Amino acid sequence: MAVESGHPLTSLRAYRPLLVVLLLMLFVLMLVETAVLSRQQAIAELQQNAESHLDRYLQSLQQRLDRYKDLPHLLATHSELLSALDERPDEQAIQRANLYLEQVNSVMGTTDAYLMNARGVTVAASNWRSEATFIGRDFSFRPYFQDALKGQEGRYFALGTTSKRRGYYFSYPLHEAGEIVGVVVVKVDLHDVEQHWSNSQIELLVTDPDGVIFISTRPQWKFRALQPLSTQDMQRIVDSLRYGDVQLTSLDIVKREQLERDGELITLLDSRQIENEALDGLKPRQFLHQRKAVPGFGLSVSVLASLEPVEAAMFETLLLVGFSTAAIALLVLFLLARRRIVKERAGFQQREMLALEENEARVRAIIDNTHAGLVMLDESGCIESINPTTEHLFGYSLAQLQGHYFSQLLAQEDRAACWRHILSDEPDQPDLLAVEATGLRHDSSQIPLEVYINRMRLASARHYIVTLHDLTERKAQERALKVAHEELESRVQERTADLSHANSKLLEEMKQHSQTQNELIQTAKLAVIGQMSAGINHELNQPLTAIRNYSDNARAFLKRGKLETVDANLEEISGLTERMSRIIHPLKEFARKSSGSTDLVNLQAVRDGAMSLMYGHFEKAGVEVSWPSRLSDYYVLGDILRLEQVLVNLLSNAVQAMEQVETRRIDVGVEIEGQWLRLSIHDQGPGIAEADLERIFEPFFTTKKSGQGLGLGLSISHRIIETLGGRLSAANHPQGGAVFTVELRRGARPELTTHPSERSDEQE
Repeated sequence: MAVESGHPLTSLRAYRPLLVVLLLMLFVLMLVETAVLSRQQAIAELQQNAESHLDRYLQSLQQRLDRYKDLPHLLATHSELLSALDERPDEQAIQRANLYLEQVNSVMGTTDAYLMNARGVTVAASNWRSEATFIGRDFSFRPYFQDALKGQEGRYFALGTTSKRRGYYFSYPLHEAGEIVGVVVVKVDLHDVEQHWSNSQIELLVTDPDGVIFISTRPQWKFRALQPLSTQDMQRIVDSLRYGDVQLTSLDIVKREQLERDGELITLLDSRQIENEALDGLKPRQFLHQRKAVPGFGLSVSVLASLEPVEAAMFETLLLVGFSTAAIALLVLFLLARRRIVKERAGFQQREMLALEENEARVRAIIDNTHAGLVMLDESGCIESINPTTEHLFGYSLAQLQGHYFSQLLAQEDRAACWRHILSDEPDQPDLLAVEATGLRHDSSQIPLEVYINRMRLASARHYIVTLHDLTERKAQERALKVAHEELESRVQERTADLSHANSKLLEEMKQHSQTQNELIQTAKLAVIGQMSAGINHELNQPLTAIRNYSDNARAFLKRGKLETVDANLEEISGLTERMSRIIHPLKEFARKSSGSTDLVNLQAVRDGAMSLMYGHFEKAGVEVSWPSRLSDYYVLGDILRLEQVLVNLLSNAVQAMEQVETRRIDVGVEIEGQWLRLSIHDQGPGIAEADLERIFEPFFTTKKSGQGLGLGLSISHRIIETLGGRLSAANHPQGGAVFTVELRRGARPELTTHPSERSDEQE
């Protein structure tokens, strides 16, 4: 019984070596299968990579050849080359042909360009200056010459018989009276690939139709064939002197293996490894060979990719299988570590979520307490959320507006512009739209608004943020300003009527005439100020709005006890009031009456005073003013306030003249002639009609539209300049537009009023 009970255990022990052997055989079989599959995959990847390199260079080579293929055809039409092919051409014709070919060769970047007669003798060449010039040499044995004589385009690769340099030849026949009288040839160098190719695992070859390598990244492979050449092919190549006296041999390919896809595996003896005649220690190298032809040029491009990366990939795969057991152990450790990391990450995400919620609460508090209405829209223009300011502004709650189109809050006439911005998919469409619109409250009342619609992306979807500002207060101010402007216009008309009555008594009341003239000048100033009211309103409205915001913020921060922030807001308000004072001060100076006395006036001061009054007008009208440099060097005799009035009037007229043109530019120039200084104002408007030039300075004569002026500005300016001892004239500029010229006497400081051109003469 004891013997029978121990028999199964003995049997298992007897089979243990066999089991071990089977497991080893299975492991070895798995390694072999892994090696075969990994090698096939690595070869497929190498083949794909090699094909990519092959296509890239093939395209590059073809583009380079295509660049020059039509050049001989173009040269064949040039008269200079045809003149050089006359039976008895003169030296000048030959020289012109040489210079032309030399210029073509330099501009096009070819190696050589030359012209042969019908016998194959070169009569002109781009290298005519060189000692090894082609002129006088016979190339009739070249196939490209023979093809051209048959009326065909010649294309051929060979070594130059003179330069011994490789090149690709393009040829084309020259016709005269229906006969071929010569051939023009262009040679292109193709050796760049050998200099710029930097892949050590892939060799690049370019072969001719006979399979002879003439371009190679491996220098010792040049002028060797991929296949053994027959005696007939060898003799033909030698007779054409295609490769000169170079001895042609084939590569030592000992094995070829065709692949299922295009390409083959070859084994060759690398000549650089041969150290003795017995080939001791020689190790054949394996390559993946792929080849494609260059269409239309009789060339082929081949790549030889080394199989060393394939062997390395196969070895790495085998190592991966061998270390699989270690990987399993590492995987267990990794899972344990990952469990700990997941736990820590969950804690981090929880803390991050709390921080995010706090940040969202802070942002929500800012949005809810801002004085501007904020509306969030989805991609289709429907309302997603609004802040309390918007609810107060329109009288709607979020529940009443959510999911509805934003356009229902605007008047019908203002909806189209907003919808165009929201629905536009044009790439050049600006992200921000700013318009003034009329809002519709819940009780059907209207409210003027300033609307900003800004496009933005949230979670890969397009959204819009709409900012709304209540313009009720601003519109009230504009209406009040308009009423004041109309009253001012009425006063101007009344003053004009008084002026007409005073002019009728001019001979009787000379003293009263002077006083009336000053009153008229002052009235014109007020009219100019009225015309500039829109710009003044724009300049004052911005600081007024900012003062309102800063004051509201200061009150809020004062309640919170943040005195430093309140102090900062009050400091900003002080700065804004200073800015408003600077805006209003030039208006007070401009409005006051002139003393009437003549004094030394600097043109820079006149320019600064006029620009301070006209700046807002220029900005609103989109006008650019070009002033001459170094105005501070020029002085004239006059009255600064009256000169400012003349300059403001001329600049204002120039702006009105350019309302219908695209280019709005005013050029101010200064010229010196003796004791006179000329200040010119040239606009880009339509100019002045010839019939109006004689009446342009008459009182009440105007070419402006109704409501733009009374026709007194130029008349008053003309009299002001005359009283200052100067002249004011008008003309049409030769380049278009009108030009008004003010001539005044230079001041008593000639060293400061000297023109730059005069200074250079004095220094000489």
